[in-house]
Amino acid sequence: MTGITPEGFEIDRDFAAPPSAVFAAWTTAEHFARWFGGKDVQVPADRLDYEPAVGRAWSATMVLPDGNTIDWTGEFLEVVPDKRLVLTMTDQPGEPSRLAITVELSPTASGTHMHMTQQAPDFTEEQRKATIAGWQTFFDVLQQIAEAA
Repeated sequence: MTGITPEGFEIDRDFAAPPSAVFAAWTTAEHFARWFGGKDVQVPADRLDYEPAVGRAWSATMVLPDGNTIDWTGEFLEVVPDKRLVLTMTDQPGEPSRLAITVELSPTASGTHMHMTQQAPDFTEEQRKATIAGWQTFFDVLQQIAEAA
């Protein structure tokens, strides 16, 4: 199910690609840079530090179409190849608070089912809905990457 949860929100999405391809889209820096932010946002390689390993920090800068930027940072908490990725993230790098994101991948007859949850305890319902919509545009690009692999 995709929608609001007591802790934040969840998104379910099916891909016509094996779990290894979807996992690679999440965990390969070059792929992540292409889909994170959607098709209209750039994540320059020189402003991306993204090597999934438990306990390792990551950071990325999104360059929006209008030239403004958003800096992201977080930490990898769990990396189980082709099955599960847990990381934290924030767009307030100077603040200690981080939101946890869990991605679980399951094989299906036609590819992969992805179940993603994100903590968002301080988001309003409207903010949660907008964030879900944003992730869905990101996943449109992720889907192209995974299904082309």
